[in-house]
Amino acid sequence: MQRRKILVVLKGYPRLSETFIAQELLGLEKAGFDLTLISMRRPTDKKRHPVHDEIKARVIYLPEYLHEEPLRVLKGFLASFSKPGIKALWKRFLKDLWRDVSRNRFRRLGQAFVLGREWPENGAWLHAHFIHTPASVTEYASILTGVPWTCSAHAKDIWTSPDWDLHEKLGSARWTVTCTRSGYDHMRTLTPRKNAVHLSYHGLDLARFGHFDGGRSGRDGRDPANPVLLLSVGRAVEKKGYETLLKALALLPSHLNWRFEHIGGGDKLPRLQALARELGVADRVIWKGALAQDEVLEHYRRADIFALACRIASDGDRDGLPNVLVEASSQRLPCVSTSVSGIPELLVDGVNGMVVPPEDPAAFAAALAALIGDPARRMQLGDAAERRVREHFDHEASIEQLGQLFEEEWRTAS
Repeated sequence: MQRRKILVVLKGYPRLSETFIAQELLGLEKAGFDLTLISMRRPTDKKRHPVHDEIKARVIYLPEYLHEEPLRVLKGFLASFSKPGIKALWKRFLKDLWRDVSRNRFRRLGQAFVLGREWPENGAWLHAHFIHTPASVTEYASILTGVPWTCSAHAKDIWTSPDWDLHEKLGSARWTVTCTRSGYDHMRTLTPRKNAVHLSYHGLDLARFGHFDGGRSGRDGRDPANPVLLLSVGRAVEKKGYETLLKALALLPSHLNWRFEHIGGGDKLPRLQALARELGVADRVIWKGALAQDEVLEHYRRADIFALACRIASDGDRDGLPNVLVEASSQRLPCVSTSVSGIPELLVDGVNGMVVPPEDPAAFAAALAALIGDPARRMQLGDAAERRVREHFDHEASIEQLGQLFEEEWRTAS
């Protein structure tokens, strides 16, 4: 069967915080799919993961802000009048604008015009990563050109989008995949179409996160010269719950000796650093900033406990199933996290990790304290965590499922 060129629309590329997307792109390329990447933003991260250098797809950058490239946007606008779906697009856009009067809405229309004019050769399918703004550009481009589209929905994009917007997109896309049961169940309530949504855990490239057969430390928090090493990887944003985690660290019994390392960037880093000082734990906390994947892997292998206190943000944003929990688990590193979204789909409390309610520093501190003082328990949970990942979260399964969905569409159309 002849495979069609897929235009994959992304909010930004490459991004250090979206390794799961990069793994999927590389997996699709290895499976024989021809991709062109359409990025709505240029990269801002100073580093790249090795996986980004392995992806061969061409990248096209749309104008992030329309006023920055007015001639390009004007040419796209004028060219749109020769496209088959221009009347349908304006009808849809005005319907959306009536419910969402914003500059962002006009920006997505302008980006769709540019994409319609600068269409990559042989582009025969559109696929959006995230069902909020990337899907808006993708859907508008689909209406304009008549090229069908599909979508991968994840977390923030689902929970911060209004239901009317999700309903429209789920009715327009050929299908949508999502990576948590909670996201799947929510979207299923918003569409009458039986096969509009599919559950597909994006999983982990286990070849890149191979089995760690090195020894784990026997540190138990009693030796001030050899403290237990706590690790967290994540952006300093509200939904990651780092305020809760820092408060939990401040509640740990004074006789326990520990050190905490944080990997990741984010706008809230200065506020978190100030909070650590206020709580009196700053001298035990190391802020490492954003690191490449191979450096993160090394940190997983030398840490004793992984901690991520996910929560639901004030705007409804939340994690789906944070990939860092899957990564840490694959390295036999026991995780302490919260019962938000898809996390309990990976971690079963007391079986292969510790799961506590969100925004509860005392409960989080109790779980950390129990593991800090019990290296044997850490080893037991870590071994069980790795088994679960390798049995149920291999990204090859999700690549195969996604490939089958594409090929079934093309088989039907041929």
